[in-house]
Amino acid sequence: MLTDVFFRRYANRLMFESVGQKESALFVQAYRIVNEQIWKYYGYSQKVNESVKTIWTDIHDRLAMEIGVKELWPKYYSYQSELMGKPYTKSGWYDMNFVVEQWLNLKFAEGMDPDMFVKRRLSFIELAFRTREEQIAQANFEFPRQLAEAEMQDRKPRGPMTLPGSRSNSIRAVNEGLNSTFAANVHELNERLNQAGMPLHYHNGYLQITQDAQLQEQVEQPFWYLVKDAQWKNVSIDMAEAIDRRDTGGRDPSFYAAKALESTIKIICELKKWTTGNEKGVSDFLNHLESKVNGAFIEAWERQSMQRFYSDVRNDLGHGPGSKDMPNFTSQQIDQTIEFCMSWVKSLIKRL
Repeated sequence: MLTDVFFRRYANRLMFESVGQKESALFVQAYRIVNEQIWKYYGYSQKVNESVKTIWTDIHDRLAMEIGVKELWPKYYSYQSELMGKPYTKSGWYDMNFVVEQWLNLKFAEGMDPDMFVKRRLSFIELAFRTREEQIAQANFEFPRQLAEAEMQDRKPRGPMTLPGSRSNSIRAVNEGLNSTFAANVHELNERLNQAGMPLHYHNGYLQITQDAQLQEQVEQPFWYLVKDAQWKNVSIDMAEAIDRRDTGGRDPSFYAAKALESTIKIICELKKWTTGNEKGVSDFLNHLESKVNGAFIEAWERQSMQRFYSDVRNDLGHGPGSKDMPNFTSQQIDQTIEFCMSWVKSLIKRL
């Protein structure tokens, strides 16, 4: 199975010309976040938590597959020792978190490629956080069912041996704790990246380049927060694709940003039950948003702004040019279209 990894997405963009103390410190810090805060490898009486071991093994194996090696670091050890004057061979298997730690904190040496050295280790960080994010998303998906079941149990008469307290409140507290703890993990990782001088930001399963600190704080970070829920999955995927293509010189990043905005418009119409099934394009969905019958979700001038964008920008990218020159945007125009779509996605979702 193919795994989307940071080092492959940014393979054609040189980012790291050396490996110094800041990079090494980040790897130690990230490892500790994963090993001590996200998944504690050792449980009661320092015994290995088998479910956590499975998670670490899966992440290790997926990353090793993408790099093209059997193991990131030797899993098996064997050495000669002596007991009561007699030589013997001591051998066994290292714990998987130790295997990853040794590889992650390998000392950079002359002859290694510094760019790929750092990117591969960033790929572990990205993959670990993405895995945890997927677990949180699954927990959030199951939360309404679990809450409904707990509320039904709360309404039943309690026996004398029943523990005090509301089951539903307990379910809520656990879910809130999962989400708030992971949000704190993500915040810490992004702060550590900033301390290391890396223009990167983790959001919704991916590490991506951030070009402007103020833009990141005011536009990008609020955008990623708003589209983290499952119903906005396609919006998140297409916008991430737009940014990856922009940062690596790929084709038509603006087209993917436009797709993200279009998905947002359609989802809102579906949530509001305004769709008829006869819509032929984004213009018909914009009609629903502007309709006074529907309460004028957007004003006429706002509709015109988005309609003009799709007429002048998206249509040029979304159709083959025939014998004409292939449409190309400048880097400034690409940034502008991505920011335009991000801002509109934010604005529309906040109106719900």
